[in-house]
Amino acid sequence: MASTIVNPVLTGFHPDPSFLRVGDDYYIATSTFEWFPGVEIHHSRDLVHWHPLARVLTESSQADLRGNPSSGSIWAPALSYDNGIYYLLFTDVKSRKSVYKDLHNYLITAAGILGPWSDPVRLNGSGFDPFLFHDADGTKWLLNMRWDFRKQHSNFSGIIMQQYDPESRSLTGPVHELYKGTPAGVTEGPQLYQRNGYYYLLVAEGGTGINHMVTLARSRSRTGPYETDPDYPVMTTAHDLTFAFQQAGHGSLVETPAGEWYMAHLCTRPIPGTGTMNPLGRETAIQRVVWTEDGWLRLAHGGKLPALTVAAPDLPPHPFPELPERDDFDCDTLGYPYQSLRVPFDPSWVSLTERPGFLRLRGRESLASLHDQSLIGRPIQHFACTVSTCLEFEPDTFMQMAGLVLYYDDSDYYYLRVTADEIRGVCLGVVMCRAGKYDEVTPMQISVKDWDRYYLKAVIEGRDIMFYASPDGEIWTAMCTPLDLGTLSDEYGGKLGFTGAYAGICAQDLDQQAKAAYFDYFEYRTA
Repeated sequence: MASTIVNPVLTGFHPDPSFLRVGDDYYIATSTFEWFPGVEIHHSRDLVHWHPLARVLTESSQADLRGNPSSGSIWAPALSYDNGIYYLLFTDVKSRKSVYKDLHNYLITAAGILGPWSDPVRLNGSGFDPFLFHDADGTKWLLNMRWDFRKQHSNFSGIIMQQYDPESRSLTGPVHELYKGTPAGVTEGPQLYQRNGYYYLLVAEGGTGINHMVTLARSRSRTGPYETDPDYPVMTTAHDLTFAFQQAGHGSLVETPAGEWYMAHLCTRPIPGTGTMNPLGRETAIQRVVWTEDGWLRLAHGGKLPALTVAAPDLPPHPFPELPERDDFDCDTLGYPYQSLRVPFDPSWVSLTERPGFLRLRGRESLASLHDQSLIGRPIQHFACTVSTCLEFEPDTFMQMAGLVLYYDDSDYYYLRVTADEIRGVCLGVVMCRAGKYDEVTPMQISVKDWDRYYLKAVIEGRDIMFYASPDGEIWTAMCTPLDLGTLSDEYGGKLGFTGAYAGICAQDLDQQAKAAYFDYFEYRTA
C-alpha cells in the first residue's frame, strides 16, 4: 500500500546524497566533511522510513583528516554497485580557501554494504565530486568536475571522464571533456545513467547556495557531445526565496522494480524569516520524477520547486525502531549518532570503560584546533529541542575546561563550560566565538566550587539559544540572555561553509595535562 514520503527524509546535516538501489534495499550515502567517522550511509526498504546503517571511514588509515580546514575533508561520496561489489568514491579536501584546491579522490570497495571495505586507492585530484559509471559494455568510467585555478578562467572548467581499470585499480586512457554546463555556471556533482539509448548526465549547477539547481543533459555517445535539456533546470528554488526549502540541488536517481523513478537531493530549511540562515545544515529530500515522451526528466508534481510531501512507491511499509533520546553511556563503544572532529575515537582521549556508566574525555586542544580536539557531537536536527548532560570535573586552572557545546566550526560556537580561575575557584559560564572573534559572557559566570556535579542544558527555540546550569538537575539558573542560532550557519559572517550545527560535549586541557572529565549522560530531546 502506497504511503507518503515526508521531506526532508534525512534531517540535519546530511548533504550531497548518493542514491542507490540494490534489490529491495535503498541506500543514501552523504558527506561528513571534517566529522569522523566519515561517509554516512542510511538504509530504507520503502523510501519513507530511513535509519542510519553505517559510517564507512572509521580509521585514520582510510582518511587522515588532521589539519584539514573546516568544511574540507570528506566531500560528496558516490555509492554504486556492480556484479556483487559495492564501490564508494569520495574526495578528501586538504585545502579550499585559496585559489588552489588540494583534492584527493579515493575509491574503496566491499562485497557487502557493511564492509569490510578495501584500503583506499587514490585515483586523481583534478577536481571534486567523483562518480563511477558502470557501462552496459562492462567498462567503468570516473567522472568529476575539473577545478581551474588560473586567472581569467572559470574555476569550474567542465565535467570530465576517464576510464577506470579494475585490474590495476587505476585510471587509464585519455581524459574526455563531456560538458561545460549552462550559463548558470558552477557545474559539478556529475551522475551518469543509461536509458533508452541515451547517456543522461545529471549535474548540480549554480553553486550550493540559493542559486543551486539540478540540470540534465544527454547524448547518444558516452563521450558526448551532450545536449542540455531545453527546459532546464529539472529542479531549483532559486526563483522563490520564500519557499520552505532552499538551495535544492545535487540530485541522484534510482529506479524502483516497478519502473518508477525517484531523485534524492539536498536542500535547506532556513530559520523562518531569515531566508538564508540554515543552522540545521544541508539536508536530504526525495522527489518523484517522470520521463516525458521526448525523453527528458520532470518533477512528477510539476513545476521546478521540490515537493514537501511525495507519493511513495507501492512497497510494503518498513519502519525502524525509534532511536533513544537519552544515552546513559552504559555500552562499551560509541556508535550512532556520535562523531568527533577529524580523528577517530581512541581510548587515549575517550573511554566508556574506565568508569562504567560514564563517558570519560581527556582534555586536549581548544575548540579552535584543526588537529586534536576532545569533542563528541551529533547534528542538531530541529528548531525546537533541548540538549543536556551531567558532568563531574575538577579543574585546577583556567586552561582546563569541560562542558556542553553548540558548534559549527572553529570560528563559530557557543560553549557552556566548567573551568577555574584565581578569583572564583571552580566557575561556570558561557564563552562564544562568532566569525572568529572570541568573547565571554562574563556577567553570567558564577562560582560553583561547592557543586559536586554540573547539570548543563541548552534550549533551542526558533532562532534563540538559552543555556542553563544546575547543581541537582531540578533548580536551573539561566547562564545567558538569548543567543543567536543563526551564528551556526553556513552563511554567517560571510563565510561559505558546507556543514551544520552540532550539539556535543567536550574537554580541553591547554597545558596538555589530559585532565579527565566524566559525563553521566547525554540527551537530545525534541520539543
